[in-house]
Amino acid sequence: MDISAFVLFWAAIFTSNILLTNFLGMCSYLSLSREMESSIGLGIAVFFVLTFTAALNWLVYHLLLVPFDLVYLQFIVFIIVIAAFVQFLELIIERYLPALYFTLGIFLPLITVNCAIFGVSLFMVIRDYSFLQTIAFAAGSGIGWLLAIMLLAAIRRKLRERMIPMGLRGAGISLIITGIMALGFVGFSGIVQIQ
Repeated sequence: MDISAFVLFWAAIFTSNILLTNFLGMCSYLSLSREMESSIGLGIAVFFVLTFTAALNWLVYHLLLVPFDLVYLQFIVFIIVIAAFVQFLELIIERYLPALYFTLGIFLPLITVNCAIFGVSLFMVIRDYSFLQTIAFAAGSGIGWLLAIMLLAAIRRKLRERMIPMGLRGAGISLIITGIMALGFVGFSGIVQIQ
């Protein structure tokens, strides 16, 4: 693909936000967007996992799977790399940030099955990104995911003071807000969009 890593990075944050344009990674996004602290903690964890696992998966794909004609194993190998990295990150957070570890709870190990992380690795292969493009796209996707969950947490904090009809409380209003945010991000699509 002939797109520079710089452009790819900014496009992954705004015009092709992994969460707001592809709607990948919605489960933990909706569940942990109630509090700003947990949203930021999960967003940073997703950023690190996205960036490092995409780079590791690129190396594994191009240095092991393709040369040894094992491309048919890419899904399972990508998941193993993601799971191992998440386990490593979980151990570090538990050791050095125990309050964040308990706040994130079950959602920290569930980053392994966050479809945004797996999706970035698959986009890397489908779009035939170089190593630098992969890192730029993954880092931009992680920042875009962090930005989206922080925006939702901030809006939900403000909405606590407002009267919301009973039927819209919880996931209902969160999905409506996410849709409106996605429309806002579509406004950036005239700048650059990646397919």
